[in-house]
Amino acid sequence: MRCRAARRLMRLLGRRGAFLLPYGTVWTLYGYAQLVSPQPDQRGLTLATQIMSLHVWGWLWIAAGLAAVVSAWLPQGADWAGFLALPLIVLPWMLSYLTAWLQGDFPRGWVSAAVWTAIAVPVLVVAGWREPPRVKRVRVE
Repeated sequence: MRCRAARRLMRLLGRRGAFLLPYGTVWTLYGYAQLVSPQPDQRGLTLATQIMSLHVWGWLWIAAGLAAVVSAWLPQGADWAGFLALPLIVLPWMLSYLTAWLQGDFPRGWVSAAVWTAIAVPVLVVAGWREPPRVKRVRVE
């Protein structure tokens, strides 16, 4: 029975949704962490925090994550908001770290920028995937 429920859940989510759901959950948790326990070394986020406070950024991460979680349950074509929100919130983070590194304010900024870029690229790849057509099973009696 458990396997049947898992298969039904996966069929409902599809491959795109199965990707959006964990990514959205991680983005939501990351945003929550920014609210309750902000990272102690914020030198790499100077550019981002000049635009908005880390508290506001935390809520934006949560919003992006929740958009992806909700989009995970939508059919292909209607799930675009999740695929847009995930890399969109990463972009200012990545740029902030890269800028801090280029200015010499945060020597490891290039590492953070590269990691955030590497995390966001699969989102763009999966956004271009099409769900495979469902196989219709024929009952033989």
